[in-house]
Amino acid sequence: MKIRGAVLSLCVCVCVSLLALPDKIKVCHPAIGVASTPTNSTVKLALIARKKAYKVCSKHEADIYDSDINSPKSVEILEEAGKFYVNNLEGGETVVYDLRTFRKLKVIKHTFTQAEASLFGKDLPFGYSFRKNRLHPNVFIGKPVEGTFSHKKRYLWITYYRRSYDTNAQEPSAVAIIDTKKDEIVRVMPCGPLPKMIATSHNNKLIAITHWGDNTVSLIDMSSNNVKDWKYLKKIVVGYQMKLNYDNSTQVNRDANCGYCLRGTAFTPDDKYLLIGKMGGGGIAVIDVEKMAYLRTVNGMSSNIRHLIVTNNTLYLSANTWGLVQKTPLKEFLAFLSEDKSGQKEYTNWKTCKVGEGARTISVTGDEKYIFAAVNKSSKVVVVRCADMQKICEIDADSFPVGLSLTANGSLVIVSSQGKDTYKGTGNSVLIYKALYL
Repeated sequence: MKIRGAVLSLCVCVCVSLLALPDKIKVCHPAIGVASTPTNSTVKLALIARKKAYKVCSKHEADIYDSDINSPKSVEILEEAGKFYVNNLEGGETVVYDLRTFRKLKVIKHTFTQAEASLFGKDLPFGYSFRKNRLHPNVFIGKPVEGTFSHKKRYLWITYYRRSYDTNAQEPSAVAIIDTKKDEIVRVMPCGPLPKMIATSHNNKLIAITHWGDNTVSLIDMSSNNVKDWKYLKKIVVGYQMKLNYDNSTQVNRDANCGYCLRGTAFTPDDKYLLIGKMGGGGIAVIDVEKMAYLRTVNGMSSNIRHLIVTNNTLYLSANTWGLVQKTPLKEFLAFLSEDKSGQKEYTNWKTCKVGEGARTISVTGDEKYIFAAVNKSSKVVVVRCADMQKICEIDADSFPVGLSLTANGSLVIVSSQGKDTYKGTGNSVLIYKALYL
């Protein structure tokens, strides 16, 4: 695969530092054709297309205004079907695009009326309940966050940050299940408050939903091929379950009031353990999957863990505030877990690379030669060489990138820039980069 001469749009890249602000946040809108630096890196990136919902001068045919891009949180690639999904949190939609032409194929709306009652079951799991005056709890708009595939990618599970009426994310939220052949929601399962991360076990028997909102994790049995048969197994408490009784007349920042702020979630290859990053409090929480029980938290890595990736041989993580990507041999991490009977020692065998403040979603190439990181604060996509954990190149992104996905061979990198309300004109874009490996 080759990147041919990058064609620059008629408008130059706009990257303006807001120097009046103490943190010098940069508002960035790179032009189609912008390339990564340095130019002699073994990985070269070029921005080849963008879907955006902001109006900045551009006449490039691949720079497309799309009003459905509204606070894009994450991207899921279904390469087998030649498409990808963008979860728009504030827009309450998942938008489906063609992976080759980048043409919009469908908009899946997470809006439910009483006419969609058949998608919901009658019972709530684990003693969760809606407020007493909630007459129609299943009439709402869901705010999609993250996704995971199951059943050989036949189904895409998407978590909802909250139901639209739940101002402070303290009532049960939900997870939508999309049939990827039809790109239609076929079931909505209630869950705990403020779910963010979701993961599928390797044996395709379990779904784990991590609740940022109250320090809990839910396990779902989805071993059946019948959507209607899927059921909750157990709620697992990490440390303690938060008590939620906020007054909805006053909005609470639940991204700050989140206990351990459970985020990155991944099963080990043998599905024996579920590992969960604690953005609040530090460490990686370990759950024994067979016993469906919280074992302990392992410390020793950087704090403020945002994302975890577990491969056959390696555990990778991103540490948001500190702007770090770290890795360790999975075999050694699991051996430490078994050998440290006290549960008090720290595991410190980490190799680290500084990528920049706000290290959010990371993705690793199939050959595990490179790590790609969405770096929120500096509005960059950074590439790290796994062998020596050295940063080898970077490329501009629209302000405040959060989500990032790679195709199987790493030839395309798709990034969602969510933006921030406090910085007008930022984010609200999905960027598509082409990658060349030398």
